Amino acid sequence: MKKASVILTVLFFLLVLGALTEQAQGEKLPSIKGSKVLMVIASKDFRLEEYKIPREILERQGAKVKVASSRLSPSVDMSGKMKVKPNILLKKVKVKDYDAIIFVGGKGAQEYWNDSKAHSIVREAVKEGKILGAICIAPVILARAGVLKDKRATVWTGCAQELKEKGVEYTGKDVEVAGRIITANGPSAAKWFGEALVEKIFLSKFQDVIKP
Repeated sequence: MKKASVILTVLFFLLVLGALTEQAQGEKLPSIKGSKVLMVIASKDFRLEEYKIPREILERQGAKVKVASSRLSPSVDMSGKMKVKPNILLKKVKVKDYDAIIFVGGKGAQEYWNDSKAHSIVREAVKEGKILGAICIAPVILARAGVLKDKRATVWTGCAQELKEKGVEYTGKDVEVAGRIITANGPSAAKWFGEALVEKIFLSKFQDVIKP
């Protein structure tokens, strides 16, 4: 049994090394084919770039993406350019059904800052070892749910004090990774946020396989 564990560990590092080498050579991100991702958007006024760009990156690498919101009616982004029809109500989300859960920003995301169901999803995602992401003002949801205390995180600059007051180590970076939690500070970081999510989902799959 111990020998099998060692072999799996070696294979894991070889696969990770291969993926990192490809990226260093400017090649594609690793495949996360079959991974299930849930993106949570506000019922109105989500930020287009923070939804569209990460979703495109995730789907390009093979992830299956669903959208949750507090309502099933189409949500319109802040610019009025995009409508998104959610697949599932937030209150019906089961964390166990997904590999990653992402909270999209935009001013509408404030509706989840004190939402008990959103907080429950966040806490369960951390407990179950899921990948958890939030961008723009959405990291405030994570902070108020209590999962960012004593952890590094970033957020839209206007909400930095909110994180600090919750005991978060605010870094001000475009994207911050703390274990399986990924935060980003706004639309200009959407591409890097999406790429970081892909990399973390990829790594988590192998880490879960080699758990004793």
